[in-house]
Amino acid sequence: MELFKRKEIRKVIGLMSGTSVDGIDAALVEITGDPNDGRVKLLEFENKPFPEEIRAGIFDLFDTGHATVDKIGYMNMLLGELYAQAAVSVAKKAGIGMEEIDCIGSHGQTIYHHPQICGKDGWPVRYTVQIGEGAVIANRTGIPCVSDFRVADMAAGGQGAPLVPFTEYLLYRSDSKTILLQNIGGIGNITVLPAGCNAGEVYAFDTGPGNMIIDGLMSRFTGGKKKMDEGGCIAAGGSIDASLLKELCSHGYFDERPPKSTGRELFGDIYINQLYDRIQASDITFEDAMATVTDFTAWSIEASYQRYILPRHPADQLLIGGGGSYNRVLVERIRKRLKPYKVEVLLQEDLGFSSDAKEAIAFALLADCTMQGRCNTIPSVTGANRPVVMGKISL
Repeated sequence: MELFKRKEIRKVIGLMSGTSVDGIDAALVEITGDPNDGRVKLLEFENKPFPEEIRAGIFDLFDTGHATVDKIGYMNMLLGELYAQAAVSVAKKAGIGMEEIDCIGSHGQTIYHHPQICGKDGWPVRYTVQIGEGAVIANRTGIPCVSDFRVADMAAGGQGAPLVPFTEYLLYRSDSKTILLQNIGGIGNITVLPAGCNAGEVYAFDTGPGNMIIDGLMSRFTGGKKKMDEGGCIAAGGSIDASLLKELCSHGYFDERPPKSTGRELFGDIYINQLYDRIQASDITFEDAMATVTDFTAWSIEASYQRYILPRHPADQLLIGGGGSYNRVLVERIRKRLKPYKVEVLLQEDLGFSSDAKEAIAFALLADCTMQGRCNTIPSVTGANRPVVMGKISL
């Protein structure tokens, strides 16, 4: 059922903050006609970095031993305020009044994601937690806000992730080429668009850690002074430690068949702390450690392609987006690893798109579908038993 009368042209703001917790991405887009036609124009994009104390507070919630109800509740409302400010700011930057905005779609900040069935007390469920209260966003902006997308897919038996492939199908599909879209945020995820595919033929999954381990080791080696290896400069000065790389590649996640998703629960602080201790004990240099974990991310993408995609759909192109696209060493390692498969590796910018804005645009599109009562999932991607309308509407 259509919840709001659909206009031919809608202006929608998409908000996204990912596993790297760098800040809030806000994209203002113009959507024309049926959302399934993929006629979308980016009007403005802005990134609002989190204040350091807020970022630290979010990281505190990743530790289930610290994530008490009072802390989660407080941060949920506080992030709602910050998301609302980001929405107002991007509209102002575009010179567009909030009264012209039709709706806002906010992914929220994931603090816990458990896509595997958990059978505690005899009740088998999957669960996930995204914070950043949609009611606050709607109240502060005066615009309907769609938030908390993932739970509807989980209720239908899916993993609640990845969600962006639905919009990637709308925007990037090709009749003649098999295209892979590799996002590299904290976690890496890949979407497969077979040539001439319909929505039911799309599949996607998390390839493993993207920037998460690279960023985590940078922080530990520098005592928190640096949060990332900008441009891959540190990795460029090191050599890959074959023994450490082999150990990293042996993680059981890579043997799981799709659909699958992961996050900080597997590759977060506990994993990174243990890895840092292992590196210190082995006298591996800072530069060699960074070169190795950078190649580990590239390996995870190659392994995902070689094991789970190549046998079904040999690809023509792989398009890289997300923060990892700015790590030149990582991109070159991916190119080197995929060259034997004759896969052309490009950046979003090579095709006139934006690596930064891509996921925020996706949640604008997802919200537009929600407001029209349109299904906005692909069950073949998430493993759900049926397509659903994701998102909760706050007015």
